[in-house]
Amino acid sequence: TGAASGMGRATALLFADEGAHVAVTDLDPVKVQAVVDEITDAGGSAVGHQLDVSKAEQRRAVVADMVARWGGVDILVNNAGLVFDTPLESPDFEAHWARTFDVLVTAQALLIRECLPHLQKSTAPRVVNIASTEGLGATKGISAYTAAKTGVIGLTRSLAVELGSRGITVNCICPGPILTGLTENIPEEARQEFARRRTVLRRYGDPEEVAQIT
Repeated sequence: TGAASGMGRATALLFADEGAHVAVTDLDPVKVQAVVDEITDAGGSAVGHQLDVSKAEQRRAVVADMVARWGGVDILVNNAGLVFDTPLESPDFEAHWARTFDVLVTAQALLIRECLPHLQKSTAPRVVNIASTEGLGATKGISAYTAAKTGVIGLTRSLAVELGSRGITVNCICPGPILTGLTENIPEEARQEFARRRTVLRRYGDPEEVAQIT
């Protein structure tokens, strides 16, 4: 999911280079088709779907097409993302909170659930959830995003325990800031603040030491 640009596009291209059949899904059908064309023009196998991961009927349709087309599902990458700059007192806070959790947490769990019957038939089933270093730290003004990414880490841990005995690995990636369409509008001052904070965490490591200097 979220494969029309940024990390999602790079992931789709990498899987295609490794010989996988790739379902490219995202909200923008034009960008989806561009990635599909990029893969197929290079000799890879891909199909595109416009997908709002918060819509149950769309999730079902995409998974059903993958199974009908290729016989199953081996790997699910949950990469759909969004972020709202919404301070706690913002009039849009409740709506942005709900949308953020719908896309970043609930949809990940329900996509795994939708794929589960097929993953259980795979010889090498994998689930990769994309979280963020925001799930390990925090930035002011985006509490919904931070809470949701923390939730993705918890979801991954729980499902790794639940599904591991069935041979399904569930892992989580926590990228830092990467220049994509989702992050290009972050002000330079905020980028520098983030970079300094992460440097401190890497250098000192111990939470008590970090608390004393931040």
